[in-house]
Amino acid sequence: MSISSSEHPVSADQVYRALVAMGAEPVADPVLRPEGPLEEDRLHLLGSLLAAAEVEITAATRSAESEEIEDVLATLFGWSEQVGDPGLAVGVLTNRLQRTAIQVSESDEEEPPPGQDAAFAAVTTAVYTLSAQLAADQGDVEAARRLLGAADAALIDTLQSIHALRIAIGDAQAEPEG
Repeated sequence: MSISSSEHPVSADQVYRALVAMGAEPVADPVLRPEGPLEEDRLHLLGSLLAAAEVEITAATRSAESEEIEDVLATLFGWSEQVGDPGLAVGVLTNRLQRTAIQVSESDEEEPPPGQDAAFAAVTTAVYTLSAQLAADQGDVEAARRLLGAADAALIDTLQSIHALRIAIGDAQAEPEG
């Protein structure tokens, strides 16, 4: 699904002003950006705005389990009202999951810990599965099959990494090699 920015044109300056209103504006290099943000900064600024909104939601969400679900639902209802179209919602969710997978996979270690590896594979499974459903809905059965194969592989990686974490914490035994 391709979502055109012309459907909801928001300039870099508008995004920057939203960040200022939230008290979360990034500090621009006055030498490189003497006039303020440029249009080429738009995606970076949108990412900053997204992070600021997510941090604000996290801070506003009550920690008591019985109340937390009410807070999550309130933000979900606001999100759904803003997105509107179910097809667009799938595109937005897929994009969010892709960003999450990349963020989860970031590690300074050559071999990420098994829990991190499992989380990456689980999110990747979700991306492939949602994308397969979208392809199927659009009648592209071959793409849906390819994506489901990728989802299968990612799911296997998830389970293997969960097992590796169980071994690491002593809840399971490693299979003998040989």
